[in-house]
Amino acid sequence: MRTTPPSSLLLYGSAGSGHSYKVRSLLLLTETPHRYQPIALDTPRAQRPADFVAASQFGEVPVLIDDGAAYCQSNAILVHLAQRTSAFCGAPSERSAILEWLFWETNRIGFSVPNLRFALRWVPQTAEVLAYLRERAMADLATLNETLASSEFLVPSGPTIADLASSAYLFWLPEAGLAAEDFPHVARWLNSLRALPGWVHPNDAMASA
Repeated sequence: MRTTPPSSLLLYGSAGSGHSYKVRSLLLLTETPHRYQPIALDTPRAQRPADFVAASQFGEVPVLIDDGAAYCQSNAILVHLAQRTSAFCGAPSERSAILEWLFWETNRIGFSVPNLRFALRWVPQTAEVLAYLRERAMADLATLNETLASSEFLVPSGPTIADLASSAYLFWLPEAGLAAEDFPHVARWLNSLRALPGWVHPNDAMASA
């Protein structure tokens, strides 16, 4: 396992952000030395730390600073870190499948579950919007459940960044009014991820540095 000096990696993230958690989780699972700086997203952008504002091209978390270079967008950061650490990157023959899952996650479950959770916890929405988000989330969980019926993880070789990305918000499923137990293969998969050495629940991983 290849690690890096403590001063070379800085992660800006936020509590409650599954996108930030994807990156923090990979860093923790690979025991990669890094600094973590929480960003309060309820603070107006102009009042956030100047270093973060300068580094965050889109004004969002996560942002990874690696030897002075800023990397944005969670799944792009996962690809960078998987290459950097040679961990959770799968077999060479699986790289296309891993990228497919990363793009799927961005458009599907990384949209439906967090937005449903956000609507239920923080910004109430109409019944029509909630029904739409719930329907999408249920369809996405069904897709995962079908895939995981024949594979322990999303690709045959074992856990990869595809699993870390696709599962990130699912550890908060009850906050979205959903139950992993309704999707038994998803529930088993989440338990397998919890069993990985170094795994930390997002509430703990993103709480503080």
